Amino acid sequence: MPEHLIPKLVNYASILGDNTREQAIMTAGMPFIHPHLALMPDAHLGKGATVGSVIPTLGAIMPAAVGVDIGCGMDAMHTGLNVTDLEGLDRAKLRRVIEEAIPLSAGKYNRTMTPSAEFAVEWLEETARELGVNPDGYAANWRLQLGSLGSGNHFIEVSLDQNDDVWLFLHSGSRGVGNKIAQHHIKVAQDYCAQHFINLPHRDLAYLVEGSEEFQRYINDLKWAQEFARFNRKEMMTRVVLAFNDWAGVDSTGSKRYVTCHHNYTEQERHFGKDVWLSRKGAIDASEGAWGLIPGSMGDKSYVVVGKGSKLSLNSAPHGAGREHSRSAARKLFTQDDLRDRMAGIEYKDSAEFIDEHPAAYKPIDQVMEDAESLVEIKYTLRQIINVKGD
Repeated sequence: MPEHLIPKLVNYASILGDNTREQAIMTAGMPFIHPHLALMPDAHLGKGATVGSVIPTLGAIMPAAVGVDIGCGMDAMHTGLNVTDLEGLDRAKLRRVIEEAIPLSAGKYNRTMTPSAEFAVEWLEETARELGVNPDGYAANWRLQLGSLGSGNHFIEVSLDQNDDVWLFLHSGSRGVGNKIAQHHIKVAQDYCAQHFINLPHRDLAYLVEGSEEFQRYINDLKWAQEFARFNRKEMMTRVVLAFNDWAGVDSTGSKRYVTCHHNYTEQERHFGKDVWLSRKGAIDASEGAWGLIPGSMGDKSYVVVGKGSKLSLNSAPHGAGREHSRSAARKLFTQDDLRDRMAGIEYKDSAEFIDEHPAAYKPIDQVMEDAESLVEIKYTLRQIINVKGD
């Protein structure tokens, strides 16, 4: 059951570190929060605001509380195939083909654009003109970033649901261009607050006031970056589908269901009688009937869900397992052999680079989903058979 930690902070997390709790209380104390901040079951310490926060604000936005990977989210496709259609196929071969088709790791991008990427770039260029933004000023090579994965907890997976049907699942965001947009506006907000003699409990809670030029420039850049993130995932899925079809010798493009959702973004929504800027930093839209995705950690279960429209949670749900141990702590706690044992039966790149992504570095996904029982209905439970990550 959710609990009020303070009047303007509702907590759904049964596992909550002291530092995370303190950070969330500090953010919830900002004067423009309405009606309250909702802390999701996967909440953990973040930059500016807790990852796993749903932050409704009146007349202001805190760029660091939106996050630096603007538009980060997930796409999943139900292929209509069954595991029996994959019998005898070399799963390592598909993993390698996907790794070759999609640039992995931080700083990696395409050498040329595919026809589908060219279409997306044309759309994004037109969107930039309409919004009056200049993405080239942040990253001149953003066009070649489209269709790249990144690193950390970003992934591409082939999974099976409870019926042994095959799903393609991936997680990424707005890549380098989105990060630079976010970092720029975090600095602008800090300068804005300093120039207006605004005292802050923490400099990463710096905000921009609605009606100012700085606010509107951020909103326009934010909207564009969110669109870039959506097209980035779609471009990757297009390449994954092509690789999968060729590997399986079938046509899986007539999917039974396609689900896409952001989990680091801001939209205008109406909650508790007022129109607010709702920033979901590590949370998904769980409005009644809305389809969403909640991935577990590397080697753990993931879920395809439908929102229940919980008003208290601001129509939101967790975006994943949520870290329980920092990356540096995980490298001290776990070994590459530990990861091999946990990944038994899953095709993945056996690399020491992934030790900090060990499933036990994250909260147990079963507990997260139990905490989220009032927020979403589980439609499909997925278990991966192939995992692709960037070093």
